[in-house]
Amino acid sequence: MNPKKNSQKNTSAYLYAAKVFLGTFAVACVLAILSQLILAQMKIILIGFILLLAIIAVGIIFDIIGVAATVANPAPFHAKAARKLPGAKQTLNLLNNSSKVASICNDVVGDICGTLSGAIGTALVVGMLATGGKGGIWASVIMTGLVSALTVGGKAIGKSFAINSADMVMWRVGQILAWRSILTLRMDKRENEV
Repeated sequence: MNPKKNSQKNTSAYLYAAKVFLGTFAVACVLAILSQLILAQMKIILIGFILLLAIIAVGIIFDIIGVAATVANPAPFHAKAARKLPGAKQTLNLLNNSSKVASICNDVVGDICGTLSGAIGTALVVGMLATGGKGGIWASVIMTGLVSALTVGGKAIGKSFAINSADMVMWRVGQILAWRSILTLRMDKRENEV
């Protein structure tokens, strides 16, 4: 193997890891600040639970996408791209970069959601105790168990779904990305006309 090519691959891998590290750090900090600001202003615990469930759901959805990206078959999407179906090109792009897609979806987004859900669960327990609730240890234990069970159980169900329906999952993601690009192009066009 060519040592120069090997060195370039290692440098590229290190640069990618550094970008992922910095991006994850920045996104996690911003999301943590936002969620803490929302929770600090929140008077109704129910809204906190809804926020908690939403963050857990985002983690599960991205886990499904990450798993599906690694097992989906690109062949049907080549045929769809040949027919110029919206979303086929985007799906193929995701499948051609499946290791990066899986890393971002499963590791970056999944870990951020896991950390945030833990922080929000803790903030909810503190909020309940501040409003006169009792049994802090039990509330903390139950919240930890609930967050863990929802996350792990949801991801277990999601992984099974992703493996059995990988092509459909990736097709939907590709269509969403195509739809987003079409909307962006239309908005840019309108701005240029004004």
